[in-house]
Amino acid sequence: MTVRVLLVDDHELVRTGFRTILESEPGIEVVGEAGDGAAAIALAQSLQPDVICMDVQMPGMDGLEATRRIVETRDARAGAGVGVLVLTTFDRDDYLFAALDAGASGFLLKNASPEKLLEAVQVVARGDALLAPDVTRRVIERATVTRDDTHAPDPRLDDLTERETEVLRLLARGLSNAEIAAELWLGEATVKTHVSKVLLKLGLRDRVHAVVFAYENGVAVPGEAE
Repeated sequence: MTVRVLLVDDHELVRTGFRTILESEPGIEVVGEAGDGAAAIALAQSLQPDVICMDVQMPGMDGLEATRRIVETRDARAGAGVGVLVLTTFDRDDYLFAALDAGASGFLLKNASPEKLLEAVQVVARGDALLAPDVTRRVIERATVTRDDTHAPDPRLDDLTERETEVLRLLARGLSNAEIAAELWLGEATVKTHVSKVLLKLGLRDRVHAVVFAYENGVAVPGEAE
């Protein structure tokens, strides 16, 4: 199955470079390009890509606002459709967390290797979140710093079965569905069902928010994701 990608960046040279890398991989097709957030929203609706590679700083509407609007539209359609991979030259926590809060499925620096870009697109296309170890660590640090140890865990956790709680704990370690399946000796389709139930029961948008939720509520503890 071909992964359809929309490139969004205000620099044509950058888009050309990304296109060259992505289209060197069989099974990936760049279906469109946009130079700003507003154009990205329009093309996302008309082209229905699987993955959007989104820049942050652009004239007019920036990539964070565009991501938020695209994800809101996607969620209104019961979660089906595009995943957003944010690409930026700025290794800044405010951009990272703003992108994740906007609903991005991944965050990658533009100086990443071509192999990392190809892997990231494939991960997001599968419906997984791109949680590289350094990103996971920073998410954990924010979650644990803001956690109030005197606050009782979210009552929605009581709705999870023992198996679903274990799946949530493994999600918090940044494991993919295939890795969780191997860890628990389950089929990958079964794990995918468990993940969907976890997100539904907890009212969470995606795996990234599941990681934050797990650490904020003590389901996972720092050190497990190392």
